[in-house]
Amino acid sequence: MSDKKEKFTAIKGMNDILPADAPLWELFENTVETVLKSYGYQKIVTPIVEETGLFARAIGAVTDIVEKEMYSFEDSMNGDQLTLRPEGTAGVVRAVVEHNMAYDGPKRLWYKGPMFRHERPQRGRYRQFFQFGAEAIGFAGPDIDAELIMLCRRLWDDLGLSNIRLELNSIGNAEERQRHRADLIAYFEANETVLDAEAKRRLHANPLRILDTKNPAMQDLVNAAPKLLAYLGGESLAHFEGLKKLLDANNVQYTVNPRLVRGLDYYNRTVFEWVTDELGSQGTVCAGGRYDPLIETFGGKPTPGIGFAMGMERLIELIKGQGEPAAPNQCDVYMVHQGEEAQLKAFILAERIRDAGLDVVLHCATPQGAGSFKSQMKKADGSGAAFAVIIGDDEVKNDVVAVKALREADAAQQQASVPFDEAVDYIVDQVIGGHDHDHDHDHVHYHP
Repeated sequence: MSDKKEKFTAIKGMNDILPADAPLWELFENTVETVLKSYGYQKIVTPIVEETGLFARAIGAVTDIVEKEMYSFEDSMNGDQLTLRPEGTAGVVRAVVEHNMAYDGPKRLWYKGPMFRHERPQRGRYRQFFQFGAEAIGFAGPDIDAELIMLCRRLWDDLGLSNIRLELNSIGNAEERQRHRADLIAYFEANETVLDAEAKRRLHANPLRILDTKNPAMQDLVNAAPKLLAYLGGESLAHFEGLKKLLDANNVQYTVNPRLVRGLDYYNRTVFEWVTDELGSQGTVCAGGRYDPLIETFGGKPTPGIGFAMGMERLIELIKGQGEPAAPNQCDVYMVHQGEEAQLKAFILAERIRDAGLDVVLHCATPQGAGSFKSQMKKADGSGAAFAVIIGDDEVKNDVVAVKALREADAAQQQASVPFDEAVDYIVDQVIGGHDHDHDHDHVHYHP
């Protein structure tokens, strides 16, 4: 019997986010949350696991997600059929209905977290992936459609992303889609020899999805297919024209893409995607649209809704493509100490500095020992801290600390001896008064 220990690795398509990448994720999340808050959206958190039937009803039984991609299982305790959420809207709408959240008026909500789909992992597409989403519940007009789109535009501006474009379409209401669907099926049946196996499978179950094919051999056929826009009635057209008018007035650039459809059954009227050419085939970074029928489908009163979801991994890939972020600072102050008494004082002072609102890393021993002053100062410099606070035998004896600037050009000359009890005020004045210190953004700054 071998004593060799088994080595585990992450599940394929489910990735670790390592400390080196975490600051960029935090910057992205902070930026998105700030923009969402500026438009009045409130955070909602729903479970990662829901009943399987929730997604089958919301997304549609004949979709790739439900048929092929969901991580579903039976609860061994009670036999319930459960699924790791493949998207966020269904859970949010379930919560709105369950808690009667829309009874006192419309709601603007946002969420973030991991989603799960069993797909072939590739750049920007993973089996566990992270999304931000926003849902506006109880708003009927095109104004809220425009607001969500403009919220996205503001986010791209705040992230410094200029390589994302907006595609727009209207898929009308159920009756309009049914008339279009009948003609679409007849058109594809008349050209069935051109259809690939996937298109033939979808022909009667979900023919709109054929319009989204990436098969080059089918592009001419799809381009000549009946356009849904031609089937829209007066109300759907007025809604779409109202949206375009608001976007035009606010200088939002867009392209009307009549082939833009949704793979999920609950969408109606406005659908939109923000796309880029810089991520290969995975070009969509944010997608959304109206889902006015969904809340009633879940047992609620008829209530309109619209939302979007954005893939965090894809957008972070775009940010990285603009240039590597500046190295993150672990802290404002790194505490260097040598000797037992010095360690005690270092702990006391570190807590006082944290009480004052600064971030402090206190040097701790490794299996190799506490380390020399030289090795500790090397770690202090590598931490990105603005200052090192040094306590040794001489400092303990004289009840002082040495404060050394680490980031100035003439840092070697900038070291001060400060009385122990005055050290906090001195350090705070130096960090906040003489350096760019932003407590609200975790000291991470992106420089494209």
